[in-house]
Amino acid sequence: MTVEAHKETLEFKAEVSQVLDLVIRSLYSNKEIFLRELISNASDAAEKLRFEALSDDGLYEGDSELRIRVTADREAGTLTISDNGIGLGRQEVMETIGSIASSGTRRFIESMSGDQAKDSKLIGQFGVGFYSAYIVADRVTLISRRAGLGAEHGVRWESDGRGSYTLETVEKAGRGTDVILHLKEDEKEFLDSWRVRSIIGKFSDHIALPVEMAKELYGEEAEQKKGEPPEFEQVNRGTALWMRSKSEITDEEYNDFYKHVSHDFQPPLAHAHNRVEGTNEYTALLYVPSKAPWDLFDREQKHGVKLYVKRVFIMDEADKLMPHYLRFVKGVVDSDDLPLNVSREILQHNRKIDTIRQANTKRVLGLLETLATEEPEKYASFWDEFGKVIKEGPAEDFANREKIASLLRFASTHSEDNAQRVSFDDYLGRMKEGQDKIYYITADSPAAARFSPHLEVFRKKGVEVLLLSDRVDEWLVSHLTEYKDKPLQSVAKGDLDLGELADKDEQETREKAAAEHGTLLERLKTALGERVEAVRPSTRLVDSPACLVVGADDMSANLARVLKAVGQSAPETKPTLEVNLDHPLVRRLESETDEGRFGDLGMILFDQAQLAEGGQLDDPAGFVGRLNKLMLNMMMAGG
Repeated sequence: MTVEAHKETLEFKAEVSQVLDLVIRSLYSNKEIFLRELISNASDAAEKLRFEALSDDGLYEGDSELRIRVTADREAGTLTISDNGIGLGRQEVMETIGSIASSGTRRFIESMSGDQAKDSKLIGQFGVGFYSAYIVADRVTLISRRAGLGAEHGVRWESDGRGSYTLETVEKAGRGTDVILHLKEDEKEFLDSWRVRSIIGKFSDHIALPVEMAKELYGEEAEQKKGEPPEFEQVNRGTALWMRSKSEITDEEYNDFYKHVSHDFQPPLAHAHNRVEGTNEYTALLYVPSKAPWDLFDREQKHGVKLYVKRVFIMDEADKLMPHYLRFVKGVVDSDDLPLNVSREILQHNRKIDTIRQANTKRVLGLLETLATEEPEKYASFWDEFGKVIKEGPAEDFANREKIASLLRFASTHSEDNAQRVSFDDYLGRMKEGQDKIYYITADSPAAARFSPHLEVFRKKGVEVLLLSDRVDEWLVSHLTEYKDKPLQSVAKGDLDLGELADKDEQETREKAAAEHGTLLERLKTALGERVEAVRPSTRLVDSPACLVVGADDMSANLARVLKAVGQSAPETKPTLEVNLDHPLVRRLESETDEGRFGDLGMILFDQAQLAEGGQLDDPAGFVGRLNKLMLNMMMAGG
């Protein structure tokens, strides 16, 4: 059948040109990875065909032997990577190659720092495998046909990577994709068979289908077969790595397989490889990355491990195999018991999947426990990358709540700065005699937490307080209320109960003072009106004049701010103003006879307390006006 000519020249989206430039500039020092990425893409295409053919055997078109071929043409200066996988239609080529994972591209580019080493890591996480071809090629041609379509539906894409590409309809007899690299003059080393074979052996030995190259012929044999089609031979092992015995697999092979399944350029931090036999048989090879992906908190982005059934690829990002708080985990689960036609819907209501998920969760948590115990520096690196995600765990996973809690790390008043982290177990080991609670404070920044006036009495008594300043911390403490039978207690909520740590003589003095200064407290409550629930003497404060406290069962001021920042409503909670009756400002306030000035001073005290805990004033102009008036009166009195 004659193909109707349909050729057009199209412009790349602006973001694609930027990414291409970044790829070439940042990855040039690691040129070999282009072949790994292209072979990996070809492998994915073959696996997708195998899966779709489960319900439509005709997609094989009489050829069910899946393979990848790498061919060098010295005369043309080209290196071609071919597969007989699922292939691409014209629209798919435009969407996948002309627009580069468009949903997050702009945010990805904005995350670029200009630091070449850091940017190369981000590029690996972004998954721009096809574009790595431009590291060694000045022009790339792609010819593809989707399985099941006629030969006349082939498509040819070509570009020099400088802003535009051509797209035309061509005839292609076989399904699948050919990627033809027109190598740069100084990259012709990749036409040497031994060079290409060594790269395949290094990076793609684990690909679970044959990677073939033309058989090397020498001497008389080469002369005899001159002009004949080349014979191809397999140059990789071609065995699914996860099915091999752990004792046979080197660390380098594990790392290379991780890079294949994750498209990350960095080695993983740790891995777990297990074969489970019995009523539910499966193999799991799970990895903890060394760096967080740039889209870890993107709600629209899918995360998860690859699911295979009897070595047949079923789906990427099978999120039901891993809880959401472990969404950074990469790897493979290969089940012997699931049906080959398993769908995402079936995964949601399958007991075998639930069993695998529970086991995967315990395996990863166990891996992290081992890191924390045996390699604390590695675990500290993990925490810096993924700590905020792990903090989601206690709310999601009740069964493993205590185990997750043992993995949590926090800044505390015991550490000199916010970079030092302590565990709950560290905290318990340092608790004061008679202390029966784990004290913490939440704030919207590390500085606001560390310098909060609520901590003053704890510093005076040498009692450690955990400093929580991540947004997720409010979610965490609302679901994690105790650890090893020790309740967690906010230092900014409810009446301060220090239990046996309280100084009884000091408490009696405070109670006596409250009775003596009852008039001051009543005047302040009248001046502040509906802004406060009550005014009372503080047992928290040592150096500051006042602080705000909410009820033990009320929403914290910090959580209310977090909810409002993301556009959600928060209940209006009136705080209690606690005042330090020993502070000079409070004493001066008590002696003020002018009720107008008393009201101004009371409002300044309230606003200062709000600011001290990181809050925003409802009437900042009013605060400035009252403060200016006070300063002016002082200057006039001094004059």
